[in-house]
Amino acid sequence: MNNEPMNNDENPRSGQHGGGASAAPDAPVPPPPAKETTGRQRLKAGLWPPRLSRAQLIVAVLLFGLGLGLAIQVRSTSDDSALRGARQEDLVRILDEVDDRTQRLEDEKQRLDDQRTELENSSDQAEEARKQTLEKERQLGILAGTVAAQGPGITLTITDPARAVAPDMLLDAIQELRAAGAEAIQVNGVRVVANTYFSGDAGDVQVDGKKIEAPYEFTVIGKPQDLEPALNIPGGVVQTLEKEQATVLVERSDDIVVDALRPAQRPDYARSSSP
Repeated sequence: MNNEPMNNDENPRSGQHGGGASAAPDAPVPPPPAKETTGRQRLKAGLWPPRLSRAQLIVAVLLFGLGLGLAIQVRSTSDDSALRGARQEDLVRILDEVDDRTQRLEDEKQRLDDQRTELENSSDQAEEARKQTLEKERQLGILAGTVAAQGPGITLTITDPARAVAPDMLLDAIQELRAAGAEAIQVNGVRVVANTYFSGDAGDVQVDGKKIEAPYEFTVIGKPQDLEPALNIPGGVVQTLEKEQATVLVERSDDIVVDALRPAQRPDYARSSSP
């Protein structure tokens, strides 16, 4: 038996025989195609999270503050225009009232000028000064409530069936009357002076510590043509009371008497500076 030499091309380790071609190595697997993004997704990715610089952040804060301030100003302006919805005749009446107040101030100024002229030109300045002093004492007595007063004015009557009229509503009525030129006021027999106060609760009102019951009757001396319109202005005393189911009656008169008196009080510390 002849022994043939082994062919060098044969590789016994490969497990293949003869001249067969060797297997090619495995090819790399290509990556899956990237998922296509929509325009909305790209826009969202570009806007969030926000990338703000320091300057942009400061400008944003300033714009926010400016907008907030403008909103507050617009709201405040709208709240202040309480008379915007008033009728033309109401606005004319309010304007007349302002003109009347101005005229009263002018008359008071003229009266004081006349007094000064009388003192300067009077042949008996001492007697004239005494008369003016007595007149001033009478006027101060009316203001202090130590002297009775009589003159034209109005009577204001407030009924309160629902017991909803609070002390501050009655105080508002006093303030409106004073602003309209009231010279003497009494409420249910209590003289109203500079330091008068209202206390208590709705339906249980006290004036200077004295309990008063409805109906509340204000006796007021002053110019009726000024006092009555001051109570009836839009959003004023009468409308406020009527919202609480109260009934308000205002009557003018040429002869009003305010005779409730307050005891004269001597000050504890104040003294006259006159020699």
